[in-house]
Amino acid sequence: MTDHSAVIAQADQGLEASLERLFELLRIPSISTDPAYKAECRKAAQWLVEELDSLGFEASLRDTPGHPMVVAHSTEAGEDAPHVLFYGHYDVQPVDPLEEWTTPPFEPSIVTGADQTGNITGRGSADDKGQLMTFVEACRAYRAAGEKLPCRVTILFEGEEESGSPSLKPFLEAHAEELKADCALVCDTNMWDRETPAISTGLRGRVGEEIVITAADRDLHSGYFGGAAANPLHILSDILAGLHDENGKVTLDGFYDGVEETPAEVLKMWEGLGQTAEKFLGEVGLAVPSGEKGRSILEQTWARPTAEVNGMIGGYTGAGFKTVIAAKASAKVSFRLVGKQDPDAIRESFRAYARSKVPSDCSVEFQPHGASPAIQLPYDSPLLATAKEALSEEWPKPAVLIGMGGSIPVVGDFQDMLGMDSLLIGFGLSDDRIHSPNEKYSMTSFHRGIRSWIRILAALAAKKAAA
Repeated sequence: MTDHSAVIAQADQGLEASLERLFELLRIPSISTDPAYKAECRKAAQWLVEELDSLGFEASLRDTPGHPMVVAHSTEAGEDAPHVLFYGHYDVQPVDPLEEWTTPPFEPSIVTGADQTGNITGRGSADDKGQLMTFVEACRAYRAAGEKLPCRVTILFEGEEESGSPSLKPFLEAHAEELKADCALVCDTNMWDRETPAISTGLRGRVGEEIVITAADRDLHSGYFGGAAANPLHILSDILAGLHDENGKVTLDGFYDGVEETPAEVLKMWEGLGQTAEKFLGEVGLAVPSGEKGRSILEQTWARPTAEVNGMIGGYTGAGFKTVIAAKASAKVSFRLVGKQDPDAIRESFRAYARSKVPSDCSVEFQPHGASPAIQLPYDSPLLATAKEALSEEWPKPAVLIGMGGSIPVVGDFQDMLGMDSLLIGFGLSDDRIHSPNEKYSMTSFHRGIRSWIRILAALAAKKAAA
């Protein structure tokens, strides 16, 4: 591996200035979902363009129907060097409720946490301005040390991630050739703990479905019609209860098609993380896992598919009591997918199952609410191994490979539209309070995050050179 100690030293020496630049960005209230902050979102994008310009990138602000994209290129490493696309977002969540903030959300500062470590406070400090600036400052350290970036680098910062990214897919489609790279680097993720860096290797996919059961043509008196008329709440409850068997497995036909077992060595790695059902569920006042029997809590949440009921509506739900048989009942159901499960096949299987449970004199309707496949980076990927080794050199404990129960749609877009895998490497912590009042980002995460990207870029370049 090439020597990058001078660049690391430069990152250390320039930390105070790096922090002040992050503070400048954090002071811009770039709330994407509120039209009142449209000009501030543009201001944040322009600030990033100017910073990247100053580092020798060919940077530009690209208008969209919503908030602008920031695109920047550095090709000085040459055609033989690996090409990476770094993605982040400069927009932030609203700050409500304002009265719960202990420091002003757009006046960043350093506060000492309960563990006596320094934390950067302010909206966007962890999600995602602090994270994206670790990469920008890593590039700056190369420049300040008088060295070229070891990889060809393309940067894409969007300004609508917190409001659903409506402009992202059209932008990727229109600029696919410009944005394609060997791999994407995505920083919107967490470490395992304060001393253990992590690479997220999998993201569960999702299917959302709303089901509506209609029975009688109006609400009925439960004394007059009870026992004779079909009750859509009973029908719906039967459908939902039948989604799982006594062992917690989902009962839909073909549901597990495309689901592969997690490799034994990965399960052993997860076991070594020390997570237990009692610790995981204890944080929310629970203790007994309810998923598939015989699976660890991490395997249940990272590597297995699920069916969950997210809401049920029907009948009288107001104050007091009303003896009524409702005419309609509905539920919102979501499925988290893994491996090669087909979202469309899952949706159709659920619909066929539900229809089979509805009496002939009743009807059922469905409303889709999005669908996306799971994303899984091969556990034996050389890309993973290289990044894992580089991270392990920086942090007190070796890097681990983890899963994610949720979804990051842009990762699927990069795979489907640009044909490239993503390395999901972030330095957030589980207690960073993203989307909540008093958001923070650890100073250690910011400092070591900068150093980590220096090591990762160097490692990717060295790996390509040795190939």
